[in-house]
Amino acid sequence: MKNENEESSRRKFLKFGLLAGTATIAGLGAKSLLADESKDTGEMVKVLTADGKLVEVDSSMINHPSEKVLQEHSLREGIAGKKFIMVIDLARCANERKCIEGCQSMHGLMPPVEWLKVKRMQDSELGAPYWFPQTCYHCDNPPCTKVCPVDATFKRTDGIVAVDNDRCIGCKFCMAACPYSARTFNFGRPESMKHFEDHANDKEKDKCCTTKPSTEGTVSKCDFCPDAAAKGVLPSCVTECPNGTIFFGDENEDTVTNGEETFRLKELLRSRAGYRQFEELGTKPRVYYLPPVKRQFPFEEATEVHNKAE
Repeated sequence: MKNENEESSRRKFLKFGLLAGTATIAGLGAKSLLADESKDTGEMVKVLTADGKLVEVDSSMINHPSEKVLQEHSLREGIAGKKFIMVIDLARCANERKCIEGCQSMHGLMPPVEWLKVKRMQDSELGAPYWFPQTCYHCDNPPCTKVCPVDATFKRTDGIVAVDNDRCIGCKFCMAACPYSARTFNFGRPESMKHFEDHANDKEKDKCCTTKPSTEGTVSKCDFCPDAAAKGVLPSCVTECPNGTIFFGDENEDTVTNGEETFRLKELLRSRAGYRQFEELGTKPRVYYLPPVKRQFPFEEATEVHNKAE
């Protein structure tokens, strides 16, 4: 009896150790791979342990990841062949907030949470003020991904910096590391949670949402609407702007569009002196700005309603 108990304990220890090692290699959580013990199959397989040793074990000691886990893992890879990019023309922004409303409707958000903010900017005392839409910049050298202790925020191959809310532990390290203050924390406000539940099945949300901002105690941000991009649908912030301020496209194809106008990305940035915010930080944002020159609208201060929303 003693030998059988010792053998059972040894098998459990070995099983957990092997699964932890293989989960680390695959980039998947060991918790997702573990299951109840099963009987020996007689089929031996080779696996790599956490300490780098190659051993041979019965296949019953290893559970393959479920289809759901594999699908979630593939979502971390991005859309093949794409490099999404955004260009914002500051000469067109009149702070009508339609981009914000579209984003909140698409993702089930409500004030004071805003993934896209429109800020009042003035570069000098003598210079004229202008409106500055700001979202997550999906940097190519993102500091937020480097500080996350659980790999909940990560860089995809298509340029998107995404957040896995199932993995996020709410430590806020990413919020502290982001120099653009692009992230928000879900404090579980009752009115916000109810609003998201009421709009959870909105048809518009089916176009783009993989992020789950309803998860209390986690961090969220602009996600560049990856599901919409996969279907060739523009983000709602682009389509809802009545002035065509925001352009979205694929750097690999060298094109950006606001739904009405389409430009060659490189030519547009070169001819309009496009720039990125805080270039000196080396974060390499994937959002470019066109300077607010020859504006289409005279500057008007925000209304009282806008101020309350901000």
